[in-house]
Amino acid sequence: MASGRKGPRALAESVSKVTQPIFARNGFADGAIVADWSAIVGDRLAGHSAPEKVDFPRGGRTDGTLTLRVDASGLATELQHLAPQLIERINGFFGYAAISRLRFVHGPLPERPAASRRQRSAPSQVTIDAAAESVAAVEDDSLREALDRLGRSVLADADDDTSRDREP
Repeated sequence: MASGRKGPRALAESVSKVTQPIFARNGFADGAIVADWSAIVGDRLAGHSAPEKVDFPRGGRTDGTLTLRVDASGLATELQHLAPQLIERINGFFGYAAISRLRFVHGPLPERPAASRRQRSAPSQVTIDAAAESVAAVEDDSLREALDRLGRSVLADADDDTSRDREP
């Protein structure tokens, strides 16, 4: 009897088998730092830099040197000044002192897939009324208005999700 699992498998499981050796060759355990680079350093810095590889001392997984590709010389200088903060944020992402040094390489960044931004439809009158009704009891005007805007946004997203489910 075969011990293999039958039936559908998560796509991430299959993709991981293909990408893990590629990321490992560059010192990345699973590529999470590449995928989450924007969340780690912020959109502005991530727009002009990308992690390229990590070199660890032989036999270790700490005190590594992260090589960053940077597309602007001026930004490389800025990143050198920000290195202690960047290292702290990167290590916070990993949860341990994985990186102790940064190395910068100047050059074009690899192509990135365009961010998909879905178009939001205007909230329906029902959504507007529901949001206003849910915050009517809030006494502070500015808080009530902020909660109303938030409620409209959340309810409009829910409207978009259910209308997309109905489309052929």
